[in-house]
Amino acid sequence: MESNAVLLESKSSPINLLNEMHQLRLLGHLCDVTVSVEYQGVRAEFVAHKAVLAATSKFFKEVFLNEKGMDGPRTNVFLNEVQVADFASFLEFVYTAKVEVEEDRVQRMLEIAEKLKCLDLSETCFQLKKQMLESVLLELQNFSESQNSEEESATQPSILLESKAAAVAEADQADCPLDPPDSPVDRLSNGMSPEMPATKSKEKM
Repeated sequence: MESNAVLLESKSSPINLLNEMHQLRLLGHLCDVTVSVEYQGVRAEFVAHKAVLAATSKFFKEVFLNEKGMDGPRTNVFLNEVQVADFASFLEFVYTAKVEVEEDRVQRMLEIAEKLKCLDLSETCFQLKKQMLESVLLELQNFSESQNSEEESATQPSILLESKAAAVAEADQADCPLDPPDSPVDRLSNGMSPEMPATKSKEKM
């Protein structure tokens, strides 16, 4: 009787693998490539593992797959127009899947990701730039709303004064009405004297 197949999957294995490869690189163990970086006279060399660089960068993958002969026990790759600090951050990212950089370096990290054809780093930089842009837009929106609320609060006192003045004027008119309908003036306008009874007016007619 056949038993059902079960899946053995480790959630921590990829992280442990990356951590172990990172430690091997830092210690210089089993490294088979040296990357020489030079920018405006500043030069530095970094040792790494071909397999890691090839798996994370199409640029390095093409270089390693197309190399005809090895220069010895370790392959040498030369990179121009790449800043030392940026390549160090790139290496840390491909070995740990994370790196901390200053905000003004995010664009440079995006450029090196595109130069070395590292899709993971490109997507990470794009997402971070999008978040930064959204936060700036949100701050501008909040600032604009606060300005509008200040302007509204500044105009409210004058509106209140105008409404109070209108209310006072209405109250004055209510307290001092025009002549009442049965006033002596109305009766005079009807041709009747207040002292003249209705019967006398009939006799005259």
